[in-house]
Amino acid sequence: MHNPVLLQDAITGLNVKRNGLYIDATVGEAGHTKDILKLGGKVLAIDRDPGQIKKLIIDSQSAQKLKLVVGNFADIESTAHANDFIPADGILFDLGLSMRQVNNSGRGFSYRNRDEPLDMRLSDTLDLTAADVLNSYGQDKLYEILAGFAEEVYAPAISRSVIRARSLKPIKRVGDLTRLIDQVLTGKDQRTYARVFQALRIAVNDELDNLEKGLDGALKILKKTGRIVTITFHSLEDRIVKQFIRNKKLRQLNKKVNRGKSSLSFERSAKLRIFTTP
Repeated sequence: MHNPVLLQDAITGLNVKRNGLYIDATVGEAGHTKDILKLGGKVLAIDRDPGQIKKLIIDSQSAQKLKLVVGNFADIESTAHANDFIPADGILFDLGLSMRQVNNSGRGFSYRNRDEPLDMRLSDTLDLTAADVLNSYGQDKLYEILAGFAEEVYAPAISRSVIRARSLKPIKRVGDLTRLIDQVLTGKDQRTYARVFQALRIAVNDELDNLEKGLDGALKILKKTGRIVTITFHSLEDRIVKQFIRNKKLRQLNKKVNRGKSSLSFERSAKLRIFTTP
């Protein structure tokens, strides 16, 4: 199992107490959840992807203090009430994809998996795939997605190229999209691939709106002395968290944001914030 980015910082930030109630809003491969259980906490673990929940392996002793739920953390308030997990001592939002999702989901999350379909849905309950976006959205809407969700400088040229390319042949697979980007850039650029794929994933899964709803719901079910920990991976997510802290007049406990230190670029972009009620 790949250790989550900033794992120890996140666990320290949660200040886990024996028999305390903790919500892992994005359980993934359960790296955080397992450490909370080891420290004696009880965990409500949520994930949108039922495949993630299905593949978790938790020892029988720890499982007694664990509830697993397939769901969207945008609904964290109702999920916590339904599972008698209130008030929560700590809530964690790790907004990165798990390595299993990136490498083995078959949903086209990575630009390296060229033969995979451009799906990018975190849940089968969603109707719209990344391929649907690319093959049906107008040029202006495609531009808004690429420019707004990835701040992509080539957004105008890529959106125009998508319209031209799909008139000849539907854009269905990862390789179809990376080849199209290569033609726009007249060369390969992994950073551009990463930004474009990020933007499409955010659009398909409505990730930024869900984050705003999740943070709002989390605050409503948090114990007065409880803590919320967020791990973001790009500026748009972090901006939402910062604005939430400021607008709700919350207290950030780590004055200097914890940052990822891995050699992997996506891990280096990680920012961890720990905050609580005033």
